[in-house]
Amino acid sequence: MTLTKRSYFHGQSRWAWALIFSLFVIPFAYASGGSVTTIDFLWLAVFLLLAKMAGLIEKWGQPAVLGELVIGVVLGNLVLMGIGWFESVKHDQIILFLAELGVVILLFQIGLESKIDEMRKVGLRAFMVATVGVVTPFVLGYLVGMWLMPGLSNDAYLFLGATLTATSVGITGRVFRDLGKLQTSEAQIVLGAAVIDDVMGLIILAVVTAIVTTGAVSLFGISWITLKAILFLIGALFLGQWLTPYIGKFLSLIQTNIGMKFTLAISFCLIFAYLAHLAGLAPIIGAFAAGLMLEHVHFNEFDQPAINQEIKAAVKNADSETKQKVSKVLEHHDEEHLDRLVAPLGHFLVPIFFIMTGMQVNLETLFDLKVLGIALVITAVAFVSKLVAGIVAGPVNKYIVGWGMAPRGEVGLIFAMIGKQLGVISEELFSVVIIMVILTTLLTPPILNYLLRQQSSSANKTTEI
Repeated sequence: MTLTKRSYFHGQSRWAWALIFSLFVIPFAYASGGSVTTIDFLWLAVFLLLAKMAGLIEKWGQPAVLGELVIGVVLGNLVLMGIGWFESVKHDQIILFLAELGVVILLFQIGLESKIDEMRKVGLRAFMVATVGVVTPFVLGYLVGMWLMPGLSNDAYLFLGATLTATSVGITGRVFRDLGKLQTSEAQIVLGAAVIDDVMGLIILAVVTAIVTTGAVSLFGISWITLKAILFLIGALFLGQWLTPYIGKFLSLIQTNIGMKFTLAISFCLIFAYLAHLAGLAPIIGAFAAGLMLEHVHFNEFDQPAINQEIKAAVKNADSETKQKVSKVLEHHDEEHLDRLVAPLGHFLVPIFFIMTGMQVNLETLFDLKVLGIALVITAVAFVSKLVAGIVAGPVNKYIVGWGMAPRGEVGLIFAMIGKQLGVISEELFSVVIIMVILTTLLTPPILNYLLRQQSSSANKTTEI
């Protein structure tokens, strides 16, 4: 047996043991008593193991996020087979909080890996994509809803249109990140547009909610909501970049170790997530802005990673050419050190978010053929209306931009849930929206993955020629 084969079977046995462990722990956790917190320890262990097993989907060329979403859908619907192990987990406040923290950390990581200069280059195109990607689905959702489901209130059609405007930047960003494509023009346009899209979508949601609750909304109300969103984003990026070096220098006077560096980074993420909430925006927008404003130069006063110092000492007596090569490698790793410092926290929390997102999906809605038929048409509208946005993206791959804007994910679920709580969205319409969210969430990652790989393949062929 070759080393490769040994490695392969060793890898397979690890997954088998993980599966056996999970299957043992799940019924034990379900049956055991004890406090909520102690049970959550077991659930978190199971989720992390299952998330890693879902990573096997990468062997078929699909991004890991798709496997985590599918695992969540399966766990959340085991009750249809009479297995109610995970029903209590869906409403567990501790795990729901960790899931929310997970998406905040994910957007912070995406912000760290994105560059303001690169996003500034595509700023106008991102704004155009976001505008078309909000207006088109809102109008089409409203009109198609009236055509397919006559007799509902005008407020219901407005909420359907508002739900279609959403874009789940977490899902799209994760796909780009898994494939190492965050630095491409398409990714920068999508990320910039998704943030603007979220702001516009939340403004629309606030306006529609005001119309439902008060019967009208004033021009002043719309203007104030819009102004708060714009002021937050501008203030976060410009004021934050100006203040960060001073805060970093102050904290470095106390300690210069890795722990202080990590504390500064995560504190910025959480503070700006909270400030975004105060401004009436989603916390993920604040986390993304915090990641954008932090750069490695803000941490020059802190200690370098220990391994960098050891490598420098090891090549101290080497020739100048070797020293130069090593110096370039260390400089690259030093620039990415902040990303790597935050990564372990992401490995822990981010999979929980995607599994919990999948668990909110109720496959029972697929059993009603009438609802399913309407939902498929609405889903087609959801895809087409975002693909249209890609047309105004400029000289890039318009399909990648359009599909990148397509997943509704947790944002669409939040919009639909608010409409249901207000009594505007009926059970039938809610089911339609849920199916649309399921399909846009699950179909987008493999399609986007295919388009990105095709682009890479075409670029490699061009380089060879």
